[in-house]
Amino acid sequence: MTVQPGAALLAAGPSPTELLIGRVYVWLATNGLEIVIWILGAVLLARVIRWFAGKYATRVESRFSISDLIVQTEDAKHRRALVDVVAWTLIVGIAIVVVIHILGVFGIPLSGLTGPTAVIGAALGFGAQRIVQDILAGFFVVAEKQYGYGDVVNLTVTGNAPAEGTVEDVTLRVTKLRTTEGEVITVPNGQIIKATNLSKDWARAVVDVPVPSEADIGLVNDTLDRVGREFYELPRWHDLLLDAPSSLGVISLELDSITVRMVTRTLPGKQFEVGRALRVHIIRALAREGINVPPRNVQASSGPPATLADQVARDRGGDE
Repeated sequence: MTVQPGAALLAAGPSPTELLIGRVYVWLATNGLEIVIWILGAVLLARVIRWFAGKYATRVESRFSISDLIVQTEDAKHRRALVDVVAWTLIVGIAIVVVIHILGVFGIPLSGLTGPTAVIGAALGFGAQRIVQDILAGFFVVAEKQYGYGDVVNLTVTGNAPAEGTVEDVTLRVTKLRTTEGEVITVPNGQIIKATNLSKDWARAVVDVPVPSEADIGLVNDTLDRVGREFYELPRWHDLLLDAPSSLGVISLELDSITVRMVTRTLPGKQFEVGRALRVHIIRALAREGINVPPRNVQASSGPPATLADQVARDRGGDE
């Protein structure tokens, strides 16, 4: 039997499976490799950006630790927050560019995605409007320098629920606070109704001291002024104070007690520590004058509760 040359050539040709494997191999060696390179490049670039942001944060912390400053300046806190926001924005921009390029490698024209994108955008507009709100609110938080790293803030969020602590992270979407109990509170920026910065530029320690109604108010004011001058001269507290504590006089009258207020300006975030130490000195000074202060009514300005470290600092401050 004689075999035709064309039939022999057809029988010797590649099978459909081999053709498919060959096409897949060619695609992986060209377009697939290009996609992998773009993804790896984006990941590496994102890691480099995060590395530079972390390096800047470490540099700021090291400069602060070796400086004579007790608290960080407002500009330093704002620049650190701004660097983190810029890094986050660059990473998002890189991700968008890579996705667009990958779509082009697959041969998907962007003009053909106009209709589906409009539908998806409308759907996401309703579902992700809270995210957009958070990002816009975060932009104004950073741009207006409302607070930054290390600030002690009191945030009123939706539902009038308070969130108080030290700012540990600020992004365009969320703000993270560390409470005195060590808990981390994550607050979406779009849910913040009011932001109270307790450590911007300077702070004020307020101590309200109730004394018996029969006490000599003149003696009480003289004692408080003397305590303020002595407290201001103590080396431990002098560097934290911007002026000497002074008495504002009587602020309220009750049937069996009179409340006298004492105030002083402190460095940012130090008002709670100063208030607790000043309260101890006031109680001891009034006790030496024979004036008893009800412990349950003595209070300082609102702030984080005293921790063990604050208790030790208070005892040491009282001994000086």
